[in-house]
Amino acid sequence: MGRHIEATCKLCRREGEKLFLKGEKCYTEKCPYARRSYPPGQHGKLPPRVSEYQIRLREKQKARRIYGLGERQFAGYFDKAAKRKGVTGEQLLQYLERRLDNVVYRFGFATSRQAARQIVRNGGIIVNEKKVNIPSFSVKVGDVIKVNAKIVKLAKEALEKFPDKVTPKWLALSGEAEGKILSLPTRDEIDAAIAENLIVEYYSR
Repeated sequence: MGRHIEATCKLCRREGEKLFLKGEKCYTEKCPYARRSYPPGQHGKLPPRVSEYQIRLREKQKARRIYGLGERQFAGYFDKAAKRKGVTGEQLLQYLERRLDNVVYRFGFATSRQAARQIVRNGGIIVNEKKVNIPSFSVKVGDVIKVNAKIVKLAKEALEKFPDKVTPKWLALSGEAEGKILSLPTRDEIDAAIAENLIVEYYSR
């Protein structure tokens, strides 16, 4: 996606809820959203004007920001999901969840998707014994994801910071800083607080 140069926490304030974009900081008292939960800007405290279009737009923007995608990239995923059999919204979330940076985050090898994306780009992830440095790489059932030996320590530290984090059922930790894709994620296995039906309605308008 295009580089976001403003404060990341403003995105949470704009969407009116925590998106957990900053990892560990989001769980502390230092979280800006916990102190200022209203939208940024001089008119942030004013009652928002809500329309049907606005509701759908904000849901799309929220999903895009959670997964750290640009508008064109997100729309591309929607187009692919719309062409597949099944419920379009669920297919969209499945595409997003299968991104390598998201999988690294879901395994707990990074404290945020942004940190996971950086690890992938720096060549820190090995898929089926081959180094992959493309965050958008789509994993498949049976793929084995390993953390490069050079950054195993970082992955361990991330896991230790969130010892209670539950690994989704479609993933399985199979070793030290290593995991496997057991199946494709179903909607009930994706804990993202996203109303995907509103996103479908936004693009179908």
